[in-house]
Amino acid sequence: MKAHCSELMKFSDIIGHKEEIRRLREMADSEKLPHALLLHGPSGIGKFTTALAFVQYLGCTSRRNGDSCGVCPACRQASELSNPDVHFVYPVTKKRSPKPLSTDFAEEWRAFLGDHPYMPEEEWLKKLDAGNSRPLIYVTESAEILRLSSLSAYGTGYKIFVVWLPEKMNAEAANKLLKVIEEPHSDTLFIFVSNNPAEIIPTIKSRLQGIEFKKLSDAEIAAYLEGEGVDPDAAEDLARIAKGDINKASAFTSHDGEFAEFAGLFIEVMRAAYARVMPELRRLSDAFASFGREKSLRLLDYFGRMLRESFISNLHQDRLLAMSAQERSFVAKFGPFINNLNIENLSKEVAKAHEDISRNANQKIVWFDLFIQLSRLIRKPV
Repeated sequence: MKAHCSELMKFSDIIGHKEEIRRLREMADSEKLPHALLLHGPSGIGKFTTALAFVQYLGCTSRRNGDSCGVCPACRQASELSNPDVHFVYPVTKKRSPKPLSTDFAEEWRAFLGDHPYMPEEEWLKKLDAGNSRPLIYVTESAEILRLSSLSAYGTGYKIFVVWLPEKMNAEAANKLLKVIEEPHSDTLFIFVSNNPAEIIPTIKSRLQGIEFKKLSDAEIAAYLEGEGVDPDAAEDLARIAKGDINKASAFTSHDGEFAEFAGLFIEVMRAAYARVMPELRRLSDAFASFGREKSLRLLDYFGRMLRESFISNLHQDRLLAMSAQERSFVAKFGPFINNLNIENLSKEVAKAHEDISRNANQKIVWFDLFIQLSRLIRKPV
């Protein structure tokens, strides 16, 4: 069963991150909070759910054993995302207004949080129906933050602004927001949650107190998958492949049978490409063209990963490999054909096919062209 955001509001519900949670708890308990926090680390590891648990803990009136109670009025407001003193800021598009605000997309935001508590960016793009638009945090958002921060809090605690993906903030928005971060009201708290802190505009980043979140361990991911009903052996394989990202782990389990299917298809294509059996490659391209766009994109992601894993195997860096038993068996023999002579060009061809299909190009043409390039590029090492 998919976990919803309202089910992940207590520290005890968070997977891993014990040290990071300890630091946040101590800040709250000592009432020595920095006015602007930056929770940063790889995507899909639970930074945002930890931020929500922290917000709930701050407001809870009956904290117990280092956690929020989950039942007081403040906790219920937090779990329902209805606290009037908590404001969410996130990248949006201009599809509804030339001066967009996050609240213009509040319905999509709540649905996104409910369906995807570990916040995969690609799913937010789908909720926005962004197309080729690049979602950003615009200057109109900074103006709204300035307005809201000047108001009195409804409750007795903080006015909290939770900013998801501050690296998507444009320069104009950052410059306008800088003043309130430099000279905040005493009851105002900013919590920035970033996947790529290096991309945050330096004038903003330099004023934030950072807490770095590490990738989840394979054991933590496997335990999560087992809790979702995945067989323990399969959970261990998928955890290695997910590399600490719960979103990737969930994607593997959300399409029943697809993982094994993709492994079989990859093996078929690579054998035919190496042998340059064009009729078989044509047949496979016709078959792949019957997949929907989203499945084709997932399959291309799989191809890209397996090419990288094959290259790593060829370097004899087995400790870095993240594959299932079926994949390891094939790559043990196939790895030598993916080497420093071709890995860059092979990866470029897969990325090009991914981009073409994402733009609704003719799938038969895209797949067959990719297969021709694979057959041209696969080489024995010199």
